[in-house]
Amino acid sequence: MNIRVLGCSGAIAAGYKTTAFLLDDDVLIDAGTGVGDLPLDDLAAIDHILLSHSHLDHVLGIPLLADAVLRLRVAAGRPPIQVHALPETLDALRRHIFNGAIWPDFTKLPTCEAPVLSLHAFQIGDRLDLGGRAIEVLPAMHTVPAVGFAVDGGAASGHAHWVFTGDTGPNPALWRRLAQLKLSHLVIETAFSDDEIELAHVSQHLCPTDLGHELAQLGGSVDVRITHIKPGEAEAVMQGVQALTTPHRITALEAGQQMLL
Repeated sequence: MNIRVLGCSGAIAAGYKTTAFLLDDDVLIDAGTGVGDLPLDDLAAIDHILLSHSHLDHVLGIPLLADAVLRLRVAAGRPPIQVHALPETLDALRRHIFNGAIWPDFTKLPTCEAPVLSLHAFQIGDRLDLGGRAIEVLPAMHTVPAVGFAVDGGAASGHAHWVFTGDTGPNPALWRRLAQLKLSHLVIETAFSDDEIELAHVSQHLCPTDLGHELAQLGGSVDVRITHIKPGEAEAVMQGVQALTTPHRITALEAGQQMLL
């Protein structure tokens, strides 16, 4: 299995794309602006989208993707793209995006019987099987209902997991679960520098000081990749991160990187 980073920024600017990961060729984990860099045929190959939460920087690629691939998928007789998320996230998509005012309802287009998108609810703790790939839904702590994901690398990896925390503040439940898993990579957000610690707390994101407290709950020595840094803040955030005393190997995630499971 391969995970490609399409976007990992906390907002947009030239050269910055918001969160999206491509698992193999057919599963998106979040659908931020990074999705738009995929060629049309690659977009049409996506069969599943997993959403961590409903915020725009993680979902805005879905309506545009649906419009772009509708004709190709209909011509090929492909089934709907399955969008998997918490019930609250799916409800937000229905009410605020696919409502006919912001965007057409592609869960009913081109026909109600054969739409280009279908919505599927999961719950924290569920273990999804997507084409033989096992993906567990992890808890997150954010300003809206939110989750992270653990992708099982399979027997060849000794069932090591690639973990994406999603957008989250301090989250004891996450570390209790990760203590039970073998990890290959931990992708964890640190959206703000310590200079903005109050904003980080209000918005339920992490800053380096909080990241240090969180990682202290994780045993062993793990490859940790920092994601969701705001544009222009990378130097300040990573200076704070690199000052942490931790056994873990920490680097900043970059668009275009690939992680093999």
